[in-house]
Amino acid sequence: MHSSDLVLSWPAPAAGWTEAAPVGNGRIGAMVFGGAGRSRIQINDSTVWSGTPGGPAAALAALRAQGAGPQRLEEVRAALRAGDQDTAESLLMTFEGPYTQEYLPYADLYLTVPGGERAAYHGRTLDLDTAVAEDGFALDGTAVRRRVWADAVTGALCTTLDAAGGTVDLSVELSTPLREVLRTVAVDGITLGIEIPVDGAPAHEPEVAEPLHYADGPVDGYDPFGALALTLHTDGTTTLDDEGGLLVTGATHVLLTLASSTAADRHWRGTPAVGRAAHLAAAGAVAARAAAQGADRLLKDHEADVRGLLGTTSLRIGPRRSGTYDVARDILGGGDELLTATVLFQLGRHLLATASRPRTGPPANLQGIWNADLRPAWSSNYTININTQMNYWGAEAVGLGACHEPLFDLLDRMAAQGAQVARQLYGARGWVAHHNTDPWGWALPVGMGHGNPSWALWMMGGAWLSQHLWDHYDFTRDPDFLRERAWPLLSGCAEFLLDWLVDDGTGHLDTLPSTSPENLFLADGTPRSLTRSAAMDLALIRATFERTLEAAGLLRLDTPLTGEIRAALPRLRPLPVSAAGRLQEWAEDHTEADPHHRHLSHLIAVHPLGLVDPDTTPELAAAARRSLDRRGPGAMGWSWSWKIALRAWLRDAATARSLFLEAARPLDGDSAVDAPVDGSRWGGLLPNLFSTHPPFQIDGNYGLMAAIAEMVLQSHTGTLHLLPALPAQWADGEARDLRCRGGLAVDFAWSDGALTGATVRRLTGDAAETVRIRHRDDETELRLPAGHQIELDAALHPRGEPVPC
Repeated sequence: MHSSDLVLSWPAPAAGWTEAAPVGNGRIGAMVFGGAGRSRIQINDSTVWSGTPGGPAAALAALRAQGAGPQRLEEVRAALRAGDQDTAESLLMTFEGPYTQEYLPYADLYLTVPGGERAAYHGRTLDLDTAVAEDGFALDGTAVRRRVWADAVTGALCTTLDAAGGTVDLSVELSTPLREVLRTVAVDGITLGIEIPVDGAPAHEPEVAEPLHYADGPVDGYDPFGALALTLHTDGTTTLDDEGGLLVTGATHVLLTLASSTAADRHWRGTPAVGRAAHLAAAGAVAARAAAQGADRLLKDHEADVRGLLGTTSLRIGPRRSGTYDVARDILGGGDELLTATVLFQLGRHLLATASRPRTGPPANLQGIWNADLRPAWSSNYTININTQMNYWGAEAVGLGACHEPLFDLLDRMAAQGAQVARQLYGARGWVAHHNTDPWGWALPVGMGHGNPSWALWMMGGAWLSQHLWDHYDFTRDPDFLRERAWPLLSGCAEFLLDWLVDDGTGHLDTLPSTSPENLFLADGTPRSLTRSAAMDLALIRATFERTLEAAGLLRLDTPLTGEIRAALPRLRPLPVSAAGRLQEWAEDHTEADPHHRHLSHLIAVHPLGLVDPDTTPELAAAARRSLDRRGPGAMGWSWSWKIALRAWLRDAATARSLFLEAARPLDGDSAVDAPVDGSRWGGLLPNLFSTHPPFQIDGNYGLMAAIAEMVLQSHTGTLHLLPALPAQWADGEARDLRCRGGLAVDFAWSDGALTGATVRRLTGDAAETVRIRHRDDETELRLPAGHQIELDAALHPRGEPVPC
């Protein structure tokens, strides 16, 4: 541990899963409980999902056989035009397929030290700068130190125990909550063969006879199988126990390395399928190679890798960042909001760097890569009407653009499936996605014919996710990425949107049907969901069209598609404002069934799309602020995060801070029940600082990280705006290597609420492009060649000429 590291600490072992410490390498995630007696390490593999590659295509074929398709869509539209909501809803629900598949727990590793209940426990820590969990205890004069990390260099989960002043005995157990079909135990390790379910029913569908369905073999050539191998190296004596585990006696050092090989991983990476024996051998080889390197080399390489990924980006709110902090006392105790903001920013970076890494597996899901439940809340899948997007809102700005890449890999799979859905269900070009997806590329509506259309029938999932492609380009200015990855997906999404729009007969183009995700309006006193041209649709379509045109210009493309977009843009309806001066959620000024609803879909034009801004569209910004006022304070982790980000982009620092203080409090049973919002319990932070809905959803953590960054630096308007929404109470701080659109990075510090100076670097991009920088009423413009930096004083005056970085 370096003196500059930020370390979380807990004095006691984790009593439950939400007290355990998360480590991960993008593929393997582990929750580390600690403890001197029987200690648990709960293990996930980001590729262990129920389902099969052919599931989406089979579900689409079943829907088509039941009559869902373009003709029925026209019947839905005719019913809506006639004002027949009941018929429209009934017809549209026939487009609902099964639910997406589930992210599943994989294994549990238990380490038991005999007599550990007598030990003096020294506490446990999680280093947010090295992703190493550690604990220690003293037993009968022997000091034992244990460290756990998920190593991306070798791909193995590593655990060490070191004893000083004596030796330690240890029993090792490895088990799976899934179907174990093979177990091999030798003195140097344990290997498990695991069958993975081919279908999983979500927890919100309780009346299911077989929640997890196993196929007992390959399905259409796909064998749902995983191999898990544990290798043990020690200077003690190892024997086999009677329960399929291992016993170690007289050891001063133990190294355990665990690796996985799954059929789903090979499918994800597009490599040829192999048999079960090959998976077992592959997992064993990775674990053995890692063990052969020894603990010191493994840990050194791991720390170098993690520090390299996290880079030099940091944010300090207040006087301190580094050090070891007791989570309950220093963070959840509420006594130091400045430290709490600093910790939550870096915790978000830690969780993203450990859950989502290039070329390791699928992107971070609703719980990142950490889940212990066989039927997790909302299937721990990808909910793409806000939650998946929020996972990656801050990736670029906080220096983790590489962690964005798994999301783009998922988009490739979704677009392939979504093209079939667009054509067969809607008679449209391009590709579409709805409310949920999974690593199999699910693009159909879900709901099984009884899901409320307010969430199940929403056709803008692809349009929202496509904005991440543009954001990655805008931050990196990588023309190869724009040409090879972004353009095919952006243009395909735009094609669908063009075909989804319908002429309203007056010259405008509408989306019909349209919903505002998960919210309802009142029509004659009855809650309804279906309408035309909800504000979210209008904003997403406009943003997609404008960014597709900008991408085409940069790539020097002039195609029939760009001509169609240019013709359609003027016909899109403007964002509607109600008689009360609020930005409307629906095309008509409907009364909300719940004015305090947790979703803020109609405000997407403000954040994250940036179509509404206090400088360029002040009237719409004021209308958005009134809508946000009507929604009220927070509700749960992710909703708080969105509200904080919105307030930051509207430059309402005081309200952003008050929302942050709500979001950063511990989840408390009494206050959660006493403060209901839209029928939901309020959330908060769990003992391990996971954000909770409740239950736990990691988007709240990622969203808080992103929102805090937006309070101190914004670049969405094309200007580097320093301290745009800094609360008065956050008077001092420092940011280093925060990233900005235009291929820029910036270091800056402030004291007594005012900037003291900044350094701006151009990492990539066009040297001829002007850099605009703003703080309060000061603004400057300058030219900065790629690979150069310039220092600015408190008034943004250059302190010299640009110099190489």
